[in-house]
Amino acid sequence: MVNRQVWLNFLALLPSTTLTVLTIAVAFLRFYDEQDFQFLQLIADPRAWSNRLTVAALLVALVNFGVEWNSRNREANRRVEEEQRRAKSEERAARRARIETE
Repeated sequence: MVNRQVWLNFLALLPSTTLTVLTIAVAFLRFYDEQDFQFLQLIADPRAWSNRLTVAALLVALVNFGVEWNSRNREANRRVEEEQRRAKSEERAARRARIETE
């Protein structure tokens, strides 16, 4: 269980990290050219690649939104379940106390 949770935590970081890297790559391709960096000559059409990376960044942003939404929903469900368990426990304790006093 612990090992699984570690992997889930790691995988939850991937969308935001990937989004950051893609955003940096898009900005790099948009604002720099071959005169600034020689290795940009290797890329045939930097504008097309920038557009592709922009689409990929939008998709990753949607995935990241889904991951965050799921995480918050799980946390809210965990709190509600904890509250329900506490209420049931208090109810049982009150019932026991009534039975003992009778």
